[in-house]
Amino acid sequence: MSDKLSDLRKSYEKGELDERHAHDEPLAQFDNWFAHARAAEVPEPNAMTVATVGADGRPSTRVVLIKDYDARGIVWYTNYESRKGRELAAHPFAALQFHWVELERVVRIEGAVEKVDAAESDEYFNSRPLTSRIGAWASPQSQPIPSRATLVARAAEFGLKFGLHPPRPPHWGGYRLVPDRWEFWQGRPSRLHDRLVYTRADGGGWARQRLAP
Repeated sequence: MSDKLSDLRKSYEKGELDERHAHDEPLAQFDNWFAHARAAEVPEPNAMTVATVGADGRPSTRVVLIKDYDARGIVWYTNYESRKGRELAAHPFAALQFHWVELERVVRIEGAVEKVDAAESDEYFNSRPLTSRIGAWASPQSQPIPSRATLVARAAEFGLKFGLHPPRPPHWGGYRLVPDRWEFWQGRPSRLHDRLVYTRADGGGWARQRLAP
């Protein structure tokens, strides 16, 4: 077997994405695919890549977990002072990507980003395990630290300070991406993949087109 990277390839043959069977609304299409990913027991179907751009114009990505979605948009939670938080403060737009390898599917979502309201952030924060709530206080996310021991010590410090009821840190909460573009990608044989893109149309509806792979 060759170990050349250029020889690594596979044929995508598990599904198709046809306009006749796709939903007219992208949220309904996403809901269908997301439910399918969960039913298929795809590892961490809620994992998504978030791409942002900093004040210097440099893009960056990281993987986070979707925590909610509805007609208003896609929600995740993080430290507002992290790199992504600082970049969203400079450029409040982002791109999301779900890659369900086992289903040979990708969903890409783009749009403006806003913070969720404090009550919504409080509700989610209070639903998290205690260790995760303490961790939100302990981790100065994206900042240099001397060692892991520093992080562990900070967790112990805040655990002692707050006990069983840590409040939500003021620097921690939710973001909501408000989509203006969705793309659904289904792998197909011979690299002739199916791609359907939905973009905001005049009047607030959605226009759907097929894209060449």
